[in-house]
Amino acid sequence: MNIKLSQCFIAVDDHDKALAFYRDVLGLEVRGDVAFEGMRWVTVGSPEQPDVQIVLEPPLANPNASPADKQAMAELLAKGMLRGVIFSTDDCDATFERIRAAGGEVLQEPMDQHYGVRDCAFRDPAGNMLRFTQPRQ
Repeated sequence: MNIKLSQCFIAVDDHDKALAFYRDVLGLEVRGDVAFEGMRWVTVGSPEQPDVQIVLEPPLANPNASPADKQAMAELLAKGMLRGVIFSTDDCDATFERIRAAGGEVLQEPMDQHYGVRDCAFRDPAGNMLRFTQPRQ
């Protein structure tokens, strides 16, 4: 049996700002941009991983969700309380400098972690935490 990751989801509150970050700053390619019932999903991915997609979607992409639930999710997103994503990179320091130079909100400068990686962290425009890890040699 072969099981692989196909898609993961990141909640965003503004697709255009998210695209400016994920496409223009991180260098991910846009694979899809779909509107449905007043919502929008944008799919991006790394050219290095053509079979893995990241779906940028509204904080609660369920048309049957109550207004109160949608509001609660939007508030959690604004506080940075939703889970983020960990990316791997072959050069943590260069990745950090590129994202910082583009105005990324720094959460952690590059540092060596006791569990064997060098990593740094940022917030995306919606407030999600993103980590960038490089295995230590």
